[in-house]
Amino acid sequence: MKKLILALCVGLAACTQMSASGEKQDSSASSGEASQKARAFTDLAGAYFTRGQYKVALDELRKAIQADPHFGPAYNIYGMVYMELAEDRLAEENFRKAIDLDRDDSEAHNNFGWFLCTRGRYDEGQEQFAAALRNPLYPRPEQALLNAGLCAEKQGDIALAEAKLTRTLKLQPDNANAILKLAGLQYRQGRFADAQRLLTRYGEVAQPSAESLWLSVRVERKLGDRAQEAAYGLQLRKHFPDSNEARLLTTGQYE
Repeated sequence: MKKLILALCVGLAACTQMSASGEKQDSSASSGEASQKARAFTDLAGAYFTRGQYKVALDELRKAIQADPHFGPAYNIYGMVYMELAEDRLAEENFRKAIDLDRDDSEAHNNFGWFLCTRGRYDEGQEQFAAALRNPLYPRPEQALLNAGLCAEKQGDIALAEAKLTRTLKLQPDNANAILKLAGLQYRQGRFADAQRLLTRYGEVAQPSAESLWLSVRVERKLGDRAQEAAYGLQLRKHFPDSNEARLLTTGQYE
């Protein structure tokens, strides 16, 4: 549809040149105003989405599309909302619409890639992450790299997962999520000292989580430091008593 509209504009160029300059300015201003309205509504929708207010987000997105049916980022947020609502067909349709409108929309590629990965379509997901990273102007390549690493882990490709997470940390050394996930991979490979070093680094950039404390318990257990194992276990039971990790600790399910 976008190509068709561009072709029509080219075909109407002679008519535009014959129009009064004021009319051309009005048309341009009108188009710019529509895009601004669409962006404002889309930004609101994104804020509501992050709060889990999906119905309100959908209402704002409808306003965005009414203002400018060709505003790609609105379809990206549509895809994210429908993904959370488990409306997979609608999610995929909207992610594809966003990408059709702007092939360089790395955020849409990244989000679509994560959607595909969570649905078990790992290779397709990796293709979308790669597309996101091909854009040299993408301001957040570390996010696509991190998601590519997590996707590879889900797929069971530990080598690829480690490579992607390591690249993430080269771009963003203090990415807490990447540090923790890489530590988990190293634990699974029996590289307990490496995992311990990464967990120490994690503690320097982020607050303890149930996941990080549980991994620390198991790492120290493997390294034979019972005092540290007990200390991390105490923190886990104290700060996250209702977590699945605390339940695993209580029942002694270390693996």
